[in-house]
Amino acid sequence: MQTAEQPSSIALPDIPAMIVTNNHAIILSPDGELQTLSHDRAKFYIHGKQVLVCHAPYTRSKLDLEEFYAFDVLELFAFVHPVLFTVPTPHGLCRSLHLKPPPHEEDIPLSLFDIAKTLLLDLQNDPWKAKADPLKIAQIMGLNGKGWPWTPYIFEALGTPYDKDGALAGKADLNIWRHLPEWSEEAPPPPPGHEGVSEQEAHERLSLLLGRTAESRPTQREYSTKITHIFQPMQNEETPSIAISEAGTGIGKTLGYLAPASVWSEKNQGAVWISTYTKNLQRQIDRELSRLYPDMDIKDRHVAIRKGRENYLCLLNFEDMAGGASLAHNITHAVAAGIMARWAAASRDGDLSGDDFPGWLSGLLGYRYTGGLADRRGECIFSACDHYHRCFVERSIRKSKRASIVVANHALVMIQAAMATAGDEVPTRLIFDEGHHLFQAADSAFAGHLTAKETRDLRRWLLGAEGGKRSRARGLQKRIEDLISDDPKAMQSLQAILFAAQSLPTEGWSKRITQNAAFGAAEQFLSLVMQQVHARADDRAGPYSLEVPVHPVLDALPEYAKALQKELQALQKPMQHLAKHLHQKLEDDEGTLESDTKKRLESVAKSLERRASMSLNAWIGMLETLLKPESQSDEFVDWFEIERIDGKPVDVGFYRHYTDPMKPFTAAIQSHIHGMAVTSATLKDGSDGLDGSDDWDSADIQTGSHHMKGEIEHSSFPSSFDYGQRTKVLILSDVRKEDMGQVAKAYEVLFKAAKGGALGIFTAIQRLKAVHDKIAAPLDEHHIPLYAQHVDAVDTGSLIDMFRDQDNACLLGTDAIRDGVDVPGRSLRLLVFDRVPWPRPTILHKARRNRFGGRQYDEMLTRMKLKQAYGRLIRKAEDRGIFVMMDSMFPSRLHNAFPDDVEIIKCGLAEARNHIETFFTADDDTGTGRRSGEDAP
Repeated sequence: MQTAEQPSSIALPDIPAMIVTNNHAIILSPDGELQTLSHDRAKFYIHGKQVLVCHAPYTRSKLDLEEFYAFDVLELFAFVHPVLFTVPTPHGLCRSLHLKPPPHEEDIPLSLFDIAKTLLLDLQNDPWKAKADPLKIAQIMGLNGKGWPWTPYIFEALGTPYDKDGALAGKADLNIWRHLPEWSEEAPPPPPGHEGVSEQEAHERLSLLLGRTAESRPTQREYSTKITHIFQPMQNEETPSIAISEAGTGIGKTLGYLAPASVWSEKNQGAVWISTYTKNLQRQIDRELSRLYPDMDIKDRHVAIRKGRENYLCLLNFEDMAGGASLAHNITHAVAAGIMARWAAASRDGDLSGDDFPGWLSGLLGYRYTGGLADRRGECIFSACDHYHRCFVERSIRKSKRASIVVANHALVMIQAAMATAGDEVPTRLIFDEGHHLFQAADSAFAGHLTAKETRDLRRWLLGAEGGKRSRARGLQKRIEDLISDDPKAMQSLQAILFAAQSLPTEGWSKRITQNAAFGAAEQFLSLVMQQVHARADDRAGPYSLEVPVHPVLDALPEYAKALQKELQALQKPMQHLAKHLHQKLEDDEGTLESDTKKRLESVAKSLERRASMSLNAWIGMLETLLKPESQSDEFVDWFEIERIDGKPVDVGFYRHYTDPMKPFTAAIQSHIHGMAVTSATLKDGSDGLDGSDDWDSADIQTGSHHMKGEIEHSSFPSSFDYGQRTKVLILSDVRKEDMGQVAKAYEVLFKAAKGGALGIFTAIQRLKAVHDKIAAPLDEHHIPLYAQHVDAVDTGSLIDMFRDQDNACLLGTDAIRDGVDVPGRSLRLLVFDRVPWPRPTILHKARRNRFGGRQYDEMLTRMKLKQAYGRLIRKAEDRGIFVMMDSMFPSRLHNAFPDDVEIIKCGLAEARNHIETFFTADDDTGTGRRSGEDAP
């Protein structure tokens, strides 16, 4: 990589450079004048001018601008270094480019020119030139001088004159797929053996993974011993070995289970699947596996990251996008096509949620041109696609079949197990990390939603784009007509499907059902559902979704429910017939079908079956309970809902969830597994029995282990961290949680006392926004950057990276952000909850509360949230932190969510400020204070 010291005649734009904070903008003029302006004055200054910035959408949002002429160094970085990690701030870019970060805030605008110069220098040694020529791609992005402003500077940096009137080759110059490697079919691997793993083998492998210089951790060895339980041979078909293991932070559970897993895989030539819930952990496991396979080529053969199809770049979708880039009227289209071409050429696996895809890129270019290029609707045409043998998804699937360790996610594993049929390969040895999320993942995987969006999506999957609209949507006919055109029965079923699908909602459904212009039984049914919700729901003026019980239904509703049920049955029947016919075609094959054709037939058949047996079957059954209320089972919870985001309706429909979703989960997984481990740092809620015995009730509810047959072994390993010395818990007694003025002032006082390094967690988005609006400017005056989920125009993952990259920043997020935060060190030393995170009293929660123990269930869920949030504070032995609950009504019976030796102090705001200042004074005295000059993007 080039550095700023290397001489070169690099031309840079002669324009102002600007950075924007929460309180002001700092602008460096072309003649070297530095000005600090208010947001309003900055908007006036840059009006009609081109400006050098970092992260244009973030800058626009801070200035409340619709648009401005931006030279964005972050876009240039994505073009030059498409797979290199960076934090999307000037300081982050400097560190990624090995430049010295600017020491003071006023030095940041000048650093943008250093960043731009270094990037243009780096392009002179471009490793991706052969696969994605930067000149040809930049020419397209330039749109004959009307597009990307960096285009002429890229040409000059590479010593080539730029002709803005040059011909644009379009798709030909964005054709990166011709350089991608092709996969090839191999014989299926033999089934794995059944050799067990001894404790000694697991310990020897663990020592190897840790290395000779690593400290001995007896608890980690004990944990690894417990996990070997699942790697013993089955004794009979109904007794798999199951380990439920809680391992506190710092135990080293990842290596603890990778040790016996890797031994079993080697001995038996089989795969162990490790399932996670968050991307962060999936990436962490991938990094830890480099200890086992330090050679990247060997690791590539043995380790597979397996995700759903919706996570990978679809080359056919990208080809469609590339084809229109040179003629695009929207500049972003051309810019995105070029940057995505560069990324696809450099990417290891085409994973749009993986390590080498910049999460902030969607914020720069828009979801449509990034994540939206994946096959998110199941519209793949498989071997009929010109890119089939280079497809990222197909390569991932084949790689996982031969890997030793497969790292997947809960949703994929659950659906794969639920849909498995004879002959399908389903893992027999499974480790579910982040096991406290199993219940949530199963709740999503096995639910039924008969809604406007879901029915519209099914119509789109069957019929494709309609009304002459340009779209990448490909209907069922386009996907399979060439396979069955010589088969009258199959074609008859296809035509019946296409005819029946016409009754499903299409675009514009929202306007029609709200204006009494519903078309078809589905829209008429949904219109009445909306009417019932509006008539009976509470808090219609609030921001949350509206829901009401299904019964008693409106008088007119059963008539339309019956009509919709008949229409869905008329759609389901030919879908089942066609799926059966395709399977029969495969069974009758006498060797005339090509391998790719057979796989394509099988894939389409399974897609039809999944939608017919899961979605349509569930919807038809749900409607039956409207017509026959006596058929309602307490296994399910039904309700009508208008889904809203920030008070705006986005969907409406009939919802059904299992009261206990772990029942279908265990039913799906039980018949496949020989050994399964469920592990997490928080499986028990801390409410041990009075006799001191461990209470595993909460773990059993979360993991479904009480539904499993087999040899179940529970084990618990407390964290080795000294929480009593390294943390405190403060409960504020004098802040009224209903008064947002008081709440905001308290956040400001606490964040200033800690000098940043604080995470504020909110139970409602509106409360978060209200606090942000009040404290952003005061914190900025104290050089404390404030970032906020749902406020800043940056994706959540990048916000966390920005927060982690500084030790004087603060971050506000909703309760859900706690699982994405893994911030060791001083960057996270204060965590503040705005109020006790009681579960929302929804219809679904009410049913589960009745099933799982009433008040105890509420408290269990709340304790788990508190434990998981508190666990974010201490990630390493040397970390220190304070947990603050800004709710005087925090009940003492929930104090056991925290370790026994942690001091819990109930005090006023002034005393809390003193506690925080005193607690962190020692850190400042040891020279571990905050970095200077840290910045917003």
